[in-house]
Amino acid sequence: MKEGLRRMSEAAEQAGAGRRDGWHLMREGAVLVLARRLPARFDLSARTVLPLAGRAVGRARLAHQLRQDVWRCLRDLRGFWPVVRIERSEDALHVTVGGALDGTRAPVERAEARLAALLADPRHRARWLRHAGGVA
Repeated sequence: MKEGLRRMSEAAEQAGAGRRDGWHLMREGAVLVLARRLPARFDLSARTVLPLAGRAVGRARLAHQLRQDVWRCLRDLRGFWPVVRIERSEDALHVTVGGALDGTRAPVERAEARLAALLADPRHRARWLRHAGGVA
């Protein structure tokens, strides 16, 4: 995954495209990555799978919703730069959230536990899918 993120980040930097309100939105096949800074990296992360069950879901809209909630969850973590990675498969979206930590010795395990709890919350999951175009 790190190699894929690095390759996508380098391509986006060279193209200078995909920026929306200061955010880099990179697409490569079934993978979408949303990051504030390039190269995108995960110093801490949590993962989940969102089943699609035939729903049409806008990955970019979903990524921005996830990014907002990740930021709210970890806004007290100094030097944190959120990253969202969404990979589409036939019947699900494989989501990784987290990001980079700059110049801090933050309690990574505690932050990852907070992210995992956020991703497991059924109310958040339903809201993300509704906002992204799928019916939860």
